Amino acid sequence: MHEYSIVQSLLDSCEENASKNSATKVTKVVIKIGVMSGVEPELLRTAFETFKEKTICEEAEFIINIQPVIIKCNSCLNEATIEGIEYLCPKCKSADLRVLDGEDMYLMQLELE
Repeated sequence: MHEYSIVQSLLDSCEENASKNSATKVTKVVIKIGVMSGVEPELLRTAFETFKEKTICEEAEFIINIQPVIIKCNSCLNEATIEGIEYLCPKCKSADLRVLDGEDMYLMQLELE
């Protein structure tokens, strides 16, 4: 499961940011996961809860925001949020799309003490 390596990188980022800001602990970690990122949110949550023990994030609240897929149609320039697996412009039905959001995972916010 690659969620474990993702959590390790996330914990490393938390450590680094806390150190840069002279913080002694992280109280909240907020991430954004795109539905096309390939990351399973509940597995990530389980991995975070498991591996945060005895780290600077031991008491941290872990918040996951799910990002839907946002596209821009190259034919009619419409921007839209799409759901499901049908990647067509909802306005003109073109398949000539560019994905604007929903493919990545980002660390959005840390609360430090």
